[in-house]
Amino acid sequence: MGTVNGALVKVFDVLFLPFSRLHPWWGMVFISLLTGLFMLWIFKRFSNQRAIRRTKDRIKAHLLEFRLYKDSPSATGRAFGLILIQNLRYLSLTLKPLLVMIIPLVLILAQLNARFGCRPLRTGESVLLKVRTTTGVDLLRTEISLGSSPGFVVETPPLRIEEEREIDWRIRAASPGRHEIAVRLGGETVSKSLDIGKSGLNALSPRRPGAGFFDALLNPAEKPLPRRSPAASVEIVYSDFRFSLFGPPLHWLLVFFVLTLAFGLGLKGLFKVEI
Repeated sequence: MGTVNGALVKVFDVLFLPFSRLHPWWGMVFISLLTGLFMLWIFKRFSNQRAIRRTKDRIKAHLLEFRLYKDSPSATGRAFGLILIQNLRYLSLTLKPLLVMIIPLVLILAQLNARFGCRPLRTGESVLLKVRTTTGVDLLRTEISLGSSPGFVVETPPLRIEEEREIDWRIRAASPGRHEIAVRLGGETVSKSLDIGKSGLNALSPRRPGAGFFDALLNPAEKPLPRRSPAASVEIVYSDFRFSLFGPPLHWLLVFFVLTLAFGLGLKGLFKVEI
């Protein structure tokens, strides 16, 4: 999974490169347009367009029948039953393309979350660093330390939470750039990237995942920890990023789905896709 994530991070870095100096709205509009076009292609390629068109026409015909014979209980009951049947058929026809969409959509969402989910630290801002350990690590006896760096200042000693198998520090951003945090657990060292300052829509890694498949899938911006590492994950609690435009701040996922849906529905006629 780490190889796939690394390749996708590079692809998305290239896609967002023209928008690195612009407001994130431009990058979001662009990627929503590409995703909408990609989803239209998948839907057209993996669905029976002719059958979908026939089914939608039958639904419209039965709706018209329902309105024309509204004074006849038997006719309206029959029309209502046929509408339900055709709707079930429509759902079955759309199931295959929707299932095909799931895998690429999850990969796209993971990449977008790394760019729009949170923001880098500002100079002088403090944040929590959380290290979760594997079950074999004795938190009370294991030697634990955090390497120093000119990029950040360690403000607190390690807080060991045995029940959660977690060690916490509070660190403060000192200078802009991408820095490496070195955490020493016993005789081993694990690293974690720390981003301070502008990101330019580069992938930001709130969490370095463990070796598990789904953990690595949902956190693509950094290589997974080795399987035998004493750390199960290393996380920095960045502040959330929000889109704002003439109203309350919006989560990136809502903005992405609204824009993607709008582009998909708006362009389906142009590309002759029956949805």
